[in-house]
Amino acid sequence: MRLCVAVMASLFMTFDAFAQEAVKLPAPDLTGGMPLMQAMKERKTERAFSTEALDNQTLSDMLWAAWGYNRPDKRTIPTARNRQNMEVYVLKADGAFRYDARANSLIPVTAQDLRPLAAKQDFVLNAPVTLLFVADEDDKYAGMHAGSAYQNVGLYCASKGLYNVVRGMIDRDALAKALGIEDEDDIIISQTVGKPAK
Repeated sequence: MRLCVAVMASLFMTFDAFAQEAVKLPAPDLTGGMPLMQAMKERKTERAFSTEALDNQTLSDMLWAAWGYNRPDKRTIPTARNRQNMEVYVLKADGAFRYDARANSLIPVTAQDLRPLAAKQDFVLNAPVTLLFVADEDDKYAGMHAGSAYQNVGLYCASKGLYNVVRGMIDRDALAKALGIEDEDDIIISQTVGKPAK
């Protein structure tokens, strides 16, 4: 019986992914913005989020800062031995997506709102977006790569007046199962992002 339920759940998850088309994001806006030193001064952790959704331009800019390409085959963050062995997932009200940096697209994984699985702290339920940084936890550099990515996101948020908080209190097992994350990979850390509560 358990096997049957697991198979059905897997089929439904697969159906979700194929029922949705990839979301092509607008090109990241690489002009203007706050000077770096000022963004570093303004960078901080905040937890009082508005429920207002982030538009696709903001998502594109933020994800590019985290894990985009700024040169042919080279990322906005360094990775040891240029492994580039990390994935970024985006949890939103309309589903969960994997960021495809090369195509600058969100690849649908499931139409389920998985944000509650990332919400062991109540304030997270208000935020429109939670990012998951996924890599092989046995790779001694995985945490460093994730840290570089979430620092870039934090600086971007400071530049744009957004709030963010890096969080470890998530249901990793349930999220990994819902997202179909392979056994050798782990959710290293999460980062919740949104506009300030009014």
